[in-house]
Amino acid sequence: MSFTTIEQATPRLQRSELAVPGSNPALFEKAAASAADVVFLDVEDAVAPDDKEQARRNIIEALNDIDWGRKSMMVRINGLDTHFMYRDVIEIVEACPRLDLLLIPKVGTAADVYAIDMLVTQIETAKRRDKRLGFEVLIETALGMANVESIAQASRRLEAMSFGVADYAASTRARTTVIGGVNRDSGVLTDPAADGSRQYFWTDPWHAAQTRMLIACRAYGLRPIDGPFGDFGDADGFRAAANRAAVLGYEGKWAIHPSQVALANEVFTPTAAEVARATRIVEAMAEAARAGRGAVSLDGRLIDIASIRMAEALLAKAASMETTPR
Repeated sequence: MSFTTIEQATPRLQRSELAVPGSNPALFEKAAASAADVVFLDVEDAVAPDDKEQARRNIIEALNDIDWGRKSMMVRINGLDTHFMYRDVIEIVEACPRLDLLLIPKVGTAADVYAIDMLVTQIETAKRRDKRLGFEVLIETALGMANVESIAQASRRLEAMSFGVADYAASTRARTTVIGGVNRDSGVLTDPAADGSRQYFWTDPWHAAQTRMLIACRAYGLRPIDGPFGDFGDADGFRAAANRAAVLGYEGKWAIHPSQVALANEVFTPTAAEVARATRIVEAMAEAARAGRGAVSLDGRLIDIASIRMAEALLAKAASMETTPR
């Protein structure tokens, strides 16, 4: 075990991130009433170029006038490669004390994060902003994935990373059917059986990228968040994608439609059975320690100190659902 201590990001419940276009204020009140942990008002990809300035004004008004309750409020700004970005940051951060986070898209290098940090720090100082703004970055290009470890260390404001599968697929020239979905051509054949028959198993084309981003997040104290699943009419497909991410260790997933919020909250909340099992593991190991044993059998399976670490992590996550500010 390394003796290097990595500071963990500011605690924040982030099972579901509901995306809301800043150009459609009719959706704002519905988002405020939803069960989403995080709402991000978007002035980037969901907004046409001619509508961006009005969307920015809509977002400022909404953040100041609507009661968002205990939700974490985030704005996805435009990318550093556009002329919209600096006005997004200046106008929204200066005018919106309710804002909790900025979502920075298409981050390719650590310097991208530094540039936004510098601008936000100057605004906070000039405006004597009480609430320190946090960052979430989108890893959605080949360059961003190639530099994901250095990006994860780029700013103390960083809290989370999201995997932006659509732009990542475009950047890597991947063949994709739906945003966040799988492809029937991504698969493997078994060796021929005695009769010559073979089975075909689909594989997950996003597994390697999701894992690399996850490792960077966990190594440097950030929360890994899975990005969008485009077919919002396919609840089973969304749940399967969310479950894949949760199994890896992700803490939440985007919802591009209100119907996906409940699904994300369900998948990323430990079940009662999981909590009960983890509690039994902790109790069994405590009893083993009192008896001077380093391992013990529970329900016919060996559990040891590694088992208790996993159980304690799950219990801590479950406890955070009750205590983390929203």
